Amino acid sequence: MTPSNAPSFGADWNVTGPGWAIRDGRLCVSGAHNHPAWLSRRLPVNARIEFDATSSSPDGDLKAEAWGDGQSAATANSYTNATSYIIIFGGWKNTFHVLARLNEHAPDRTEMRVEPGETDPRTQPVLPDRAYRFKIERTDGKTVRYFVDDVEILSLKDPNPLTGEGHEHFGFNDWQIPVCFDNLAITPL
Repeated sequence: MTPSNAPSFGADWNVTGPGWAIRDGRLCVSGAHNHPAWLSRRLPVNARIEFDATSSSPDGDLKAEAWGDGQSAATANSYTNATSYIIIFGGWKNTFHVLARLNEHAPDRTEMRVEPGETDPRTQPVLPDRAYRFKIERTDGKTVRYFVDDVEILSLKDPNPLTGEGHEHFGFNDWQIPVCFDNLAITPL
């Protein structure tokens, strides 16, 4: 269901909240407060999802969801009711990179603390106005890995993988920061 104040993105997208727009050919958002733009097409269990993402702020906060239900959105300030794996690069004012299952605040999420000035690309903060190339993969039905600019940031081996009905969609997400997404490609594996 598209909110009445959201632009039409056609049948390929389910936009669950305000703030989403097409700008210069890119999907952009600010202030979505965890109301994603879900791709309507279904993901296979094993796939590679690639896209470019740019934050306009030194606060970072690039976010996507994989293998979700294609319609859910936060029902409270804290996004504890997701239906997907949540990928966050530079979250919480550029202090953490996160890969979480169903709840971005879960105590068992995988995370990497951002360390400004570090030479390790896995711990560097998101730079404003720099395009990052993301790759999210699941090849064995249970292990989700995410890469940025061909560097593996985090992985999560899930003993109870999110598959089947309710776990077949990809979405772009955002909390508050102005961000844009482009060049989405999905490859079945």
